[in-house]
Parts: sequence; C-alpha cells; structure tokens
Amino acid sequence: MDTIQDLILYYSQNSGYVWTEFYRHFLMSAYGVFFAALVAIPLGVLIARYSRLSGVVLTITNVIQTIPALAMLAVLMLVLGLGANTVVLALFLYSLLPILRNTYTGIKNVDRALVESGRAMGMTRWQLLYMLELPLALSVITAGLRTALVFAIGITTIGTFIGAGGLGDIVIRGTNATDGTAIILAGAIPTALMAILADVLMGWIERTLSPSSKQQKQTNPV
Repeated sequence: MDTIQDLILYYSQNSGYVWTEFYRHFLMSAYGVFFAALVAIPLGVLIARYSRLSGVVLTITNVIQTIPALAMLAVLMLVLGLGANTVVLALFLYSLLPILRNTYTGIKNVDRALVESGRAMGMTRWQLLYMLELPLALSVITAGLRTALVFAIGITTIGTFIGAGGLGDIVIRGTNATDGTAIILAGAIPTALMAILADVLMGWIERTLSPSSKQQKQTNPV
C-alpha cells in the first residue's frame, strides 16, 4: 500500500516531467521505426523481385538483430556521441529485420494468379506493385511495423545510459534511490502502457487492412 501511495504522490508531484519523458520516449521509438520503414519497405519489395538478393540481405539484418542493445549503443556512441540521435539510429537498425522480412513475405505471398491476370490486362510492373501487390501485402507489412514499434519502445528505455532521456531516466532514478520502488514503477508502468497501446493500435490497423476484413465488409455492407 505504501508503494502505491508513493507512486501516486510521485505522479502528482512530477506529472509534467513524466509526460515530457513519455513524449520523448515515444518520439525516439517512432522515429527509429519510421526511418527503418523508409528503407526496409522498398528493400523488401526489391528482394521479393530479385530472390537472389534475399538471402544476403536477410542474413545481414539477422546479424544486426543478434547484437546486444547495450553493445550496439556503445559502438554507435563512438560515432555519434551521446544523445537521442544515437538511440534513433540503433532503433533504425533493429527495426529493419521485422519490417523487411514482413514486406518480403507479404509480396511473395500475393496470389500469382492475380499477378498474372494483371499482366494479361496490360498492367505495368509499377502498376502491379502499387495497385495489386502492396495493397494485398499491406496487413503483413503492418504486422512487421507493429513488431518493430513494440520492440523499439523496450529498447529506448536503455537509451538513458547514453543521455538520451525517456522513461528509462525515471527507472534509473529509482534504482539509485534508497527506497525507489515507486519511482521505478513510475517509469516502468508508462513504458508498458505505451507498448500495449502501440500493439493494440497497430493490431487494429493490421486487421483492418487484411484482405479478408476488406472482403467481409464488401460482402456485408452496413
């Protein structure tokens, strides 16, 4: 009970600080995933077109994924120094694999009969991509973005060790305090809520964009 009371007291006295770090934490996570999507989605389409490249590209991104987060931050810190930019770059690298793999899988799993029908109708390669393949693969790509964002929110927490700020700062303050359980929870709870909300929201978008959902809406209009 004392911990809950201390937690409520901490939030009441530091609400502005908590919201600032929450917002900073979310922005770092979102930027890392956003920049990764700008690279990974076109690259995923490319390796789906040229399957010989897929093994090399996916292996490289798999190797990046195996590097421990603290080690990644330490290496990048030597190049970029302390701060949020280093965390965003690390998140960019970690987010490449789920987005790339899901883009590749989504494009490859598009029904080849539909693609051939599009070609028979005279559609160009770009028209097939933008009007057929990407719309059908969009829910799978969104699933990759969902995984990357939830993962990024967790990794951003350790950005506090290189001066990036975020909710990890609050957790570290708690570990350094004599009786900091409430302070640790004050940072951990918003982090968990952020990850849960991101997962639920992206899951809803994923289901909305799925071909089966669209077909069902067309079959059963409101």
